[in-house]
Amino acid sequence: MLAVRGPVPSAKWCSDLREQGAKIGFGGVAINVRDNLVSGSKMTLTTLDPPIVAVVSVWTEQSYGQSVAELIDLLDSSFGLISAYLVTESVPLPVPRVDPGERTPGLANIAFLRRPVDLDEATWRRRWHLDHTPVAIETQATFGYVQNTVVRSLTPDAPTVDAIVEEFFPIEAVHDVHAFFGAADDEELTDRMTRMLASTGAFGADQNIDTVPTSHYLYRDPFVR
Repeated sequence: MLAVRGPVPSAKWCSDLREQGAKIGFGGVAINVRDNLVSGSKMTLTTLDPPIVAVVSVWTEQSYGQSVAELIDLLDSSFGLISAYLVTESVPLPVPRVDPGERTPGLANIAFLRRPVDLDEATWRRRWHLDHTPVAIETQATFGYVQNTVVRSLTPDAPTVDAIVEEFFPIEAVHDVHAFFGAADDEELTDRMTRMLASTGAFGADQNIDTVPTSHYLYRDPFVR
């Protein structure tokens, strides 16, 4: 997963990146971009300067191969500062498929997580994967949920990131926190937010995180041949 960092992009920048997605020659290719449909999301959090404004995901048999190096160079020279990560993917809630290159409906919120230094990796992973996953699905209006555990960074000086989470919400969630949590009223919203914050706090995902609102485009499905 290649995080692109820079100022909030223009419509042309977003269009150019999407056009590039159709040309990337990997078995699986997806692009998430912070475009004008989602950029005003109420759930945006940023620790990095410049912030993450897009993520290019590719599925490949060789993370250290020439093709990945060339893609990093291309994006770095054309679109902004690149921080690339090798990840393993888990999909508790599959994302509905659309035609190649079409926009996936809704808001694709991407969270970059860091493991707290006082939490050992096994405990952190158990609390995230086993304890938190059902809570996240039950307390939010997600219709797609993807967990990526970072194995290592692939670019020098990439900011420390331990996990990259992709969550898909109805488009109304961009401006409506009730729609984000799937809450019918304030009482249900408070209950869901309280449960969610307690769960994220147990593995440190309530602090030192970046959340990036994006539109999602799948150009090549890695599991369809």
